This record gives sequence, C-alpha cells and structure tokens, in this order.
Amino acid sequence: MSPTDDAPHLIVLPEREAAEALADELEAEGLPDVRVVREALAGEDDSEDHEWAVYVRTPSDPAYAVRFQALAAAHDGWYDPDPHD
Repeated sequence: MSPTDDAPHLIVLPEREAAEALADELEAEGLPDVRVVREALAGEDDSEDHEWAVYVRTPSDPAYAVRFQALAAAHDGWYDPDPHD
C-alpha cells in the first residue's frame, strides 16, 4: 500500500483495554499499520484525562469510515475522519 492510496483513521475510546482489543482485532484482519496511542484532547491538562486511540491506515474505501464510526459508538468513543499524522 503506498501513501497515495491509503487513508488514516483515528478511533478514540475512553478505555485502554478496549483500544488494545480493537487494535488486535484490526491487525488480525490484516491491516498492516495499526497502533494504540494516548490522545490528548483540547483543553485537557491532566494526563489522566487523556483518552486512548487506535490509529489505523486502510485502503481508501469509505466503508472503513462507516465501520469505524460504528465501532467507536459501540465503545462510547468517537471517530476522527481526518487525523493528523
């Protein structure tokens, strides 16, 4: 997959365990660039308030965004369709 034909996604979840489980699931599906990161949200100074995010690159296909929105909602999180690398 080259940088011109893939898309970044960020699925932000409140729990580390949920983020790690989701990352494992996506890696098991064969997505090659999946990682869990600590996400500092605007206005949050305390590191304990930071949420967990799953950063993933996929082929450019709108179906991934739809799926990731549903996964985020199912885990009381949210989906960022345009994360900065």
